[in-house]
Amino acid sequence: MSLNKSLVYGFGVALLALFVVGFIVGAIGSKFTDSNPFLKKPEVHLPPQLIYDPFTSDAHGDSHDDHSKESDGHGAHEKDGHHGLPPNHFVITNTLISSWIATLILILVLVLGARGGRSDREPKGFYNIIESIISALYGFAEGVVGDNAKKFFPLFATIFLFVLVNAWLGLIPIYQSLSTFDSEGHITGHFLRPAGTDLNMPLALAIVSFIFVEYWGIKTLGFGYFGKFFRFGALLKGKIFEGIVDFFVGILELLSEFIRLVSFTFRLFGNMTAGEILLLMTSFLIPFAFSLPFYGLELLVGVIQSLIFSALTLVFVTMAIEPHHDEGEDH
Repeated sequence: MSLNKSLVYGFGVALLALFVVGFIVGAIGSKFTDSNPFLKKPEVHLPPQLIYDPFTSDAHGDSHDDHSKESDGHGAHEKDGHHGLPPNHFVITNTLISSWIATLILILVLVLGARGGRSDREPKGFYNIIESIISALYGFAEGVVGDNAKKFFPLFATIFLFVLVNAWLGLIPIYQSLSTFDSEGHITGHFLRPAGTDLNMPLALAIVSFIFVEYWGIKTLGFGYFGKFFRFGALLKGKIFEGIVDFFVGILELLSEFIRLVSFTFRLFGNMTAGEILLLMTSFLIPFAFSLPFYGLELLVGVIQSLIFSALTLVFVTMAIEPHHDEGEDH
């Protein structure tokens, strides 16, 4: 017991010492000591940064002089990511690499976990962890969509795990420290950046979720699925006032389907980007220990955002497959 107390006290003293040192050498302490901060002022680049352009011979956005002299500002992407590129111009950005890494991690983890569950051996260790995670996710999906869990679970689990891994990858301290350099040794960009901070990734997931919901709605209800958007039952029965109300309700329902794309995209993008900025600023103001509580917060935010995105997909697909009728038929 005394050894445990000594370790706790030692850990506490070490954290306090790191906090004091961080305060002194950080941006706040440097104002009192009239010195330069330990870390440079962080710069947040909302567009993803270019890592490799197959149409030029140089990586990291360092194009030939003749390429940079092109008209219409096509060389602007050297500083601002992929902006200013001509149509159908495929490039590799730091967020795209990050999404590939997250995908490979998920495939590797799930394949190794599945191998541990072979029938000719007793399940143990890593397999049990994976099984617990999948079982918990399936139980959650079953609680939301009931008997339809088996049909909707693959997409739900994929979205949850993909968003979660991308969010947590960015919390690895060295992850965003890998940088690209020009010929003079100056940093030109960061080689890796969480994919959730790139507007394209949340938008792509939102589009996948949207297509998934509409597909199951049409497959389950047929053309009757569109009845909730185009409500003409009351008008056909001569009920003018009720028909007009139903018509505008249908328009609102149709708009809400597309507004989900915006809300899904910016909810995830905003939270992931805000978290990245928060960690950058806390590390700049007071390096070392001061950022630890915020890392814990971001771990929780990653879980919450993953669950919200995937769970709302389940909720919306459940609403889409429920039989509905024209409101005018009740009268």
